[in-house]
Amino acid sequence: MNRILIVEDEERIAAFVEKGLRAGGFTTTVVGDGEAAYEYALTGGFDLIVLDIGLPGRDGFTVLRELREARVTIPVIVLTARDSVRDTVAGLEGGADDWMTKPFRFEELLARVRLRLRTAARAPEVTVLRSGSLSLDLRTRRARSGERTVDLTAREFVLLELFLRHPGQVLSREQILSHVWGYDFDPGSNIVDVYVRALRKKLGSERVETVRGMGYRLPS
Repeated sequence: MNRILIVEDEERIAAFVEKGLRAGGFTTTVVGDGEAAYEYALTGGFDLIVLDIGLPGRDGFTVLRELREARVTIPVIVLTARDSVRDTVAGLEGGADDWMTKPFRFEELLARVRLRLRTAARAPEVTVLRSGSLSLDLRTRRARSGERTVDLTAREFVLLELFLRHPGQVLSREQILSHVWGYDFDPGSNIVDVYVRALRKKLGSERVETVRGMGYRLPS
């Protein structure tokens, strides 16, 4: 089941879009500001984003630009009241996959969502993630550090995959918890630190950097 992140600060519109997408068989999450949108999108837990532009905090243009700079390639459909050619061009050139203006017909939005998901599904599947001399085979679920082959536990595999999909990017403990263990995991737990230490022991202490007060990063 495809997972869609809805980024909309108007509760009425967000509820309308969420209800329709869920009726269409999608799993949805709604956030109402740019900061939360960026944090959720970085988890890698979504297949598509429906993004408003006029958001509190970071606006949609900023969220979109920062996601693309972070090499997050998830499809983004912008849904906004801004209908000028200048804004449309800026959004599409900034990395949006589609642009819809409000007011809108839900049937059209649903058709565009399905189209973007089909297009993304046809993209060549990446089976090996790499960063320098570190690689992770998504089929065999084994890692290589230099010339060494490393066996990983299920959680270690998901954690390393998360780092390799976001090389050079600082991931907070909350982001890692939500992606690897789920949102209902105790945020006060030190489980992230335990598994990072386990990865360092298997792959080398230099593979995962601690960014004090922020989280962890895989050097790019």
